[in-house]
Order: sequence, then structure tokens, then C-alpha cells
Amino acid sequence: MLIGVGLGPGDPQLLTLKAVETLKNSDMVYVPGRLAADLVTPYADCEILDFPMTKDSDVLNAIWKKNANIVAEHARSGTVAFGLIGDPNFFSTFSHLSRVIHEYHPGIKITTIPGISSITSFAARAGVAIDSSFEVSDGTGVRSKITLKARRPLDIVNSLANEGYDEFIFAEKLFSGEERVIKTREDIPEKGDYFSIIYAKKREKED
Repeated sequence: MLIGVGLGPGDPQLLTLKAVETLKNSDMVYVPGRLAADLVTPYADCEILDFPMTKDSDVLNAIWKKNANIVAEHARSGTVAFGLIGDPNFFSTFSHLSRVIHEYHPGIKITTIPGISSITSFAARAGVAIDSSFEVSDGTGVRSKITLKARRPLDIVNSLANEGYDEFIFAEKLFSGEERVIKTREDIPEKGDYFSIIYAKKREKED
């Protein structure tokens, strides 16, 4: 098993209890850099993997595959943690790593533990309170949309489908005893709880 562990923005006191527990109980821990290693070291030994900052796709693909092979070797038979700054599902090294592992080592189970992301870290430090819809961009085209408070999820899905979105996930009361996560559009209910979310994605167009 491979677990992406969010380490937060860099303050050692902002690691979650679950992140610490996972680091302590993993058979092997990898990180993508020194800052992540410093956060992990109090709880586990770790190995730094090299992820160079380059836009050369050939170099990147070779590095992703090399590191995926290293991680997969241990994740096949044990529990491997990959600790990284921020959250493993938002603009992270782990997203690319897990994609390559899915492709070349499909039998390995992959899960994540959320961490405090740069978005919420910024809001805290800047004193910014977000209480209405907002947009996050890294300069690329918008292919995903998240709708909070999805009380009428089926209506939301149908509306987003008209905008060109074609992959949907419905989530409700996450990390509680009543959690529901539905990834099949046909099974998404008409009504949702106040703590419900719709995630929509547009598939990449093939050349």
C-alpha cells in the first residue's frame, strides 16, 4: 500500500495526528525534498527522492518512472508513506507519482491523508475569510469544479454536464461515521446533506 501524507505548510505543529501515526507505522517513508524530510524525521527515517524542477517532458517522464519503480518495490508487500508539503491531492508531486504507479504498477493500493494546503494556509496568514464562490488557478485551463453544500446533487450534476463536464463524484459527511462517496453518476442521489460536495471533471481531449 502507498499512502500520500500531507505534512502541511511547513510548521511542525501543523501535522495532523493521523499523519504522525501513519509516518510512525509505515515500513518505508519517502519525501521529495529537505523541508519534507525535516518534518518527517522526528517520527520516522525517510529517503529523499530527486524530483528536479524542469519542463523537459522526457526528463520528467524518466524521473517519474524511476521514482515510481523505487516506491512500488516496497509498496507491493508493505506500507509505504510519501510525505510532502501541503496536501497530496492539490498541485502535488504525489499526484504525478500515483498516476505513474497506477500505470506501471496497477496492483498497488493508493490512498491519501489530507494536509493543510497552501490555499487554507494563505487564508490564515493573510486574514482572508472566504465565504462565497472563488477560483483557484495555476495558469492552466479549468478542467475541474467543486460545488459545496450540494443539497440537490443530481440537479448540479446535470447542469455541469451541460457545461461539458463528464466525470462526477458525490461525497457527503466526509471522515464521519456517516460518510458516503459515490463515483457512479447513475447512483448520485437527488438530495444531499448540507455537508455534501460534487466534484466534476472534464476528460482530457485526445489528439
